Amino acid sequence: MAKHKMPFTYEPKIPAVLDGRCSQSIRAGSKFNVGDSILMYSWKGTPYSKGTSWTNRMSVEVIQVIPIIVSKAGVKFPKSYGDKIVLWAHEWINGLAEMDFICPPTGLALRDVLLDYLNLPEGE
Repeated sequence: MAKHKMPFTYEPKIPAVLDGRCSQSIRAGSKFNVGDSILMYSWKGTPYSKGTSWTNRMSVEVIQVIPIIVSKAGVKFPKSYGDKIVLWAHEWINGLAEMDFICPPTGLALRDVLLDYLNLPEGE
């Protein structure tokens, strides 16, 4: 089992993660596996600057990984999940946004957050 360090990156979600209401994260790549441990943290001050430090540390264990492909059109689930594309405005994606504490809790807002964080090239 691997160990990872992962900063809190979406400010509106941090309180819900810290108090246990939010227990999921959507991340790029495929480096996480069930059983891995993750040290999550935020920064006190400007990240990576002299004199700043980590705060709000918490350790978690990965209990489930669901691979998805994020595009401007929607969320695609691999063949093992039916190889479907679910559009951003779909009620299921709205529910995912709510569980992920996206503000406002809509699929379209989740799209905007993910596309901003993932920095997808035009056309993807």
